[in-house]
Amino acid sequence: MSVTSLADFRGLWSLSRRIEDARAGAVLTLTGTARFADDGHGLTCDEAGTLVRPGQPPMAATRRYLWRQEGGRIRVLFADGRPFHDFAPGASARAAHACAPDAYAVAYDFSHWPAWRAEWTVRGPRKDYVMRSHYRPAG
Repeated sequence: MSVTSLADFRGLWSLSRRIEDARAGAVLTLTGTARFADDGHGLTCDEAGTLVRPGQPPMAATRRYLWRQEGGRIRVLFADGRPFHDFAPGASARAAHACAPDAYAVAYDFSHWPAWRAEWTVRGPRKDYVMRSHYRPAG
């Protein structure tokens, strides 16, 4: 089974993330949750967790995205409504986001649904990291 529509994401997910930051020469980890909740236009995704950076105290981390179903695609927007990226539901998907001078590319893997992964590769003069996020139903 794989993702067929935006509604498949609704609910609470356990989230684990590993960020390999080549520029900083560090590996960061995050453990937390992602809640996909109805917002009248689609889903709001609120991530919350604890971010651990080597040599520093753990810190709270949050971020919010808006997910929308448009035609046969899922659009992901920043919290303020600016476009981020979009993808077609299925077993896997790829998308990109240009944020000059850096470039962001994501590969989604839904082949083990309801567990799924997102791998972001970010390259440019300001950033150089790979962020791997693993989601699974909470509870």
